[in-house]
Amino acid sequence: MAIFGFIGTGNMGGAMATAARKALPGKDLLLSNRTPEKAAALAERLGARAVDNLTAARDADYLFLGVKPQIMAGMLASIRGALAGRENPCVLVSMAAGLTMERVREMAGGAYPIIRIMPNTPAAVGQGVVLCCSDGVDDAKLDAFKTAMAGAGMLDFVDEGLIDAGSAVCGCGPAFAAMMIEALAAGGVACGLPRAKAQAYAAQALLGTAALALQTGQHPGALKDAVCSPAGSTIQGVRALERNAFRSAAFEAVVAAYEKTLEMGKR
Repeated sequence: MAIFGFIGTGNMGGAMATAARKALPGKDLLLSNRTPEKAAALAERLGARAVDNLTAARDADYLFLGVKPQIMAGMLASIRGALAGRENPCVLVSMAAGLTMERVREMAGGAYPIIRIMPNTPAAVGQGVVLCCSDGVDDAKLDAFKTAMAGAGMLDFVDEGLIDAGSAVCGCGPAFAAMMIEALAAGGVACGLPRAKAQAYAAQALLGTAALALQTGQHPGALKDAVCSPAGSTIQGVRALERNAFRSAAFEAVVAAYEKTLEMGKR
């Protein structure tokens, strides 16, 4: 069984480690974080092993790089010796927005096999989207990666040139969706619902609509029209959303996230 190491156990690193634990025994997960207590807490919850960066770099077959793009170079510089000293190179798995596979290799100081992923936080509950691309990874290693990470949800391989655009939708999208849930729930509270019920109703409405869209393949506009009876309440709500430029705001949020990702890659 392959050993999966995680350097960085924040929201995304923790989500991916949690997803991997569904397929891998805890002893095969190595967790490291610049705040050791954070890695230790997650390791205890998952039955995994808390280690330091050098141990993860030395022992993992797949090494997830879950640190922010701006500190990636420094972190990789600190483990270059451990990576170079291995008899069999590990697969580097980068989660850094805006950093190409070529750039991560330059930082790591070697032409290591690499998988670039852009996951989202719902991966922790098996309902995520993980966008992937790879270079120098043989079929056996790629299959092992797919098997181990299947618990995250949808794994979709795309050309690297599309991964930043995809991430602006599915990587940043959970934040936008959470704001929609929050707003719908607040509206329910304004109409008299207890907050807990309003939040549950709003979250289930988004979950159910998303499942319907995926299972039927229908255009979102058709799903919307199916709820809008003539002169009914829903179409009046849609009118209010259109008056307040709801679709334009969501549109611009994705484009703004994409442009920021490209900007981070140039640093």
